Amino acid sequence: MIPKDLTKDTKTRLQSIKGQIDGLIKMLDEGKDPEKILIQFKAAKSGLDKAHYLLLDEVFRKSLAIKISETSDACPGNCGNEEQIEMLRQQFPAIEVDDLMEKMKEISWLKNQLDRFNQFGSK
Repeated sequence: MIPKDLTKDTKTRLQSIKGQIDGLIKMLDEGKDPEKILIQFKAAKSGLDKAHYLLLDEVFRKSLAIKISETSDACPGNCGNEEQIEMLRQQFPAIEVDDLMEKMKEISWLKNQLDRFNQFGSK
Protein backbone atom coordinates (compact mmCIF):
# COMPACT_ATOMS: atom_id res chain seq x y z
CA MET A 1 0.00 0.00 0.00
CA ILE A 2 2.93 2.35 0.62
CA PRO A 3 5.18 2.99 -2.39
CA LYS A 4 8.65 1.60 -1.68
CA ASP A 5 10.39 4.74 -2.90
CA LEU A 6 8.76 6.68 -0.05
CA THR A 7 10.17 4.39 2.65
CA LYS A 8 13.85 4.68 1.67
CA ASP A 9 14.74 7.42 4.22
CA THR A 10 12.87 5.65 7.01
CA LYS A 11 14.64 2.36 6.29
CA THR A 12 18.01 4.14 6.26
CA ARG A 13 17.25 5.65 9.66
CA LEU A 14 16.18 2.28 11.02
CA GLN A 15 19.41 0.67 9.79
CA SER A 16 21.34 3.36 11.67
CA ILE A 17 19.31 2.72 14.81
CA LYS A 18 19.93 -1.00 14.42
CA GLY A 19 23.66 -0.24 14.49
CA GLN A 20 23.18 1.82 17.65
CA ILE A 21 21.27 -1.04 19.29
CA ASP A 22 24.02 -3.51 18.34
CA GLY A 23 26.53 -1.07 19.85
CA LEU A 24 24.49 -0.85 23.04
CA ILE A 25 24.45 -4.64 23.37
CA LYS A 26 28.21 -4.73 22.88
CA MET A 27 28.68 -1.99 25.49
CA LEU A 28 26.59 -3.98 27.97
CA ASP A 29 28.50 -7.18 27.22
CA GLU A 30 31.80 -5.36 27.75
CA GLY A 31 30.63 -3.69 30.97
CA LYS A 32 31.17 -0.16 29.69
CA ASP A 33 30.52 2.97 31.72
CA PRO A 34 26.78 3.13 32.60
CA GLU A 35 26.67 6.84 31.79
CA LYS A 36 27.93 6.21 28.24
CA ILE A 37 25.41 3.39 27.86
CA LEU A 38 22.62 5.72 28.95
CA ILE A 39 23.73 8.38 26.46
CA GLN A 40 23.73 5.84 23.61
CA PHE A 41 20.36 4.50 24.74
CA LYS A 42 18.87 8.00 24.64
CA ALA A 43 20.37 8.58 21.18
CA ALA A 44 18.84 5.33 19.89
CA LYS A 45 15.46 6.24 21.40
CA SER A 46 15.59 9.71 19.86
CA GLY A 47 16.48 8.22 16.47
CA LEU A 48 13.56 5.79 16.70
CA ASP A 49 11.20 8.63 17.61
CA LYS A 50 12.39 10.63 14.59
CA ALA A 51 12.02 7.62 12.27
CA HIS A 52 8.51 7.03 13.62
CA TYR A 53 7.53 10.65 12.97
CA LEU A 54 9.11 10.56 9.50
CA LEU A 55 7.12 7.46 8.68
CA LEU A 56 3.86 9.00 9.82
CA ASP A 57 4.23 12.57 8.67
CA GLU A 58 6.18 12.07 5.45
CA VAL A 59 5.59 8.56 4.16
CA PHE A 60 1.99 8.02 5.22
CA ARG A 61 0.96 11.58 4.30
CA LYS A 62 2.49 11.30 0.81
CA SER A 63 1.01 7.85 0.36
CA LEU A 64 -2.42 9.19 1.34
CA ALA A 65 -2.08 12.09 -1.11
CA ILE A 66 -1.22 9.67 -3.93
CA LYS A 67 -4.16 7.41 -3.03
CA ILE A 68 -6.60 10.34 -2.88
CA SER A 69 -5.43 11.49 -6.31
CA GLU A 70 -5.71 7.98 -7.80
CA THR A 71 -9.16 7.50 -6.30
CA SER A 72 -10.36 10.88 -7.54
CA ASP A 73 -9.08 10.08 -11.03
CA ALA A 74 -10.80 6.67 -10.94
CA CYS A 75 -14.21 8.19 -10.21
CA PRO A 76 -15.91 8.88 -13.53
CA GLY A 77 -18.36 11.34 -11.99
CA ASN A 78 -21.12 8.89 -11.29
CA CYS A 79 -19.38 6.39 -9.02
CA GLY A 80 -21.56 7.13 -5.99
CA ASN A 81 -18.62 8.17 -3.80
CA GLU A 82 -17.90 11.61 -5.22
CA GLU A 83 -18.84 13.45 -2.03
CA GLN A 84 -16.74 11.21 0.21
CA ILE A 85 -13.72 11.51 -2.10
CA GLU A 86 -14.09 15.29 -2.26
CA MET A 87 -14.43 15.50 1.52
CA LEU A 88 -11.18 13.55 1.99
CA ARG A 89 -9.45 15.74 -0.60
CA GLN A 90 -10.54 18.89 1.22
CA GLN A 91 -9.65 17.50 4.66
CA PHE A 92 -6.21 16.36 3.54
CA PRO A 93 -4.17 19.46 4.46
CA ALA A 94 -5.53 19.47 8.02
CA ILE A 95 -5.42 15.73 8.76
CA GLU A 96 -3.62 15.15 12.04
CA VAL A 97 -0.77 12.64 12.18
CA ASP A 98 -2.81 10.43 14.52
CA ASP A 99 -5.64 10.23 11.96
CA LEU A 100 -3.52 9.30 8.93
CA MET A 101 -3.97 5.53 9.28
CA GLU A 102 -7.75 5.83 9.52
CA LYS A 103 -7.87 8.03 6.42
CA MET A 104 -5.54 5.67 4.53
CA LYS A 105 -7.89 2.77 5.25
CA GLU A 106 -10.87 4.86 4.19
CA ILE A 107 -9.38 5.93 0.86
CA SER A 108 -8.11 2.41 0.15
CA TRP A 109 -11.61 1.06 0.67
CA LEU A 110 -13.01 3.71 -1.68
CA LYS A 111 -10.37 2.94 -4.31
CA ASN A 112 -11.21 -0.78 -4.14
CA GLN A 113 -14.91 0.05 -4.54
CA LEU A 114 -14.14 2.23 -7.56
CA ASP A 115 -11.94 -0.43 -9.12
CA ARG A 116 -14.84 -2.87 -8.86
CA PHE A 117 -17.29 -0.23 -10.16
CA ASN A 118 -15.06 0.56 -13.13
CA GLN A 119 -14.48 -3.11 -13.89
CA PHE A 120 -18.19 -3.84 -13.76
CA GLY A 121 -19.08 -0.67 -15.68
CA SER A 122 -16.67 -1.46 -18.53
CA LYS A 123 -18.32 -4.82 -19.36
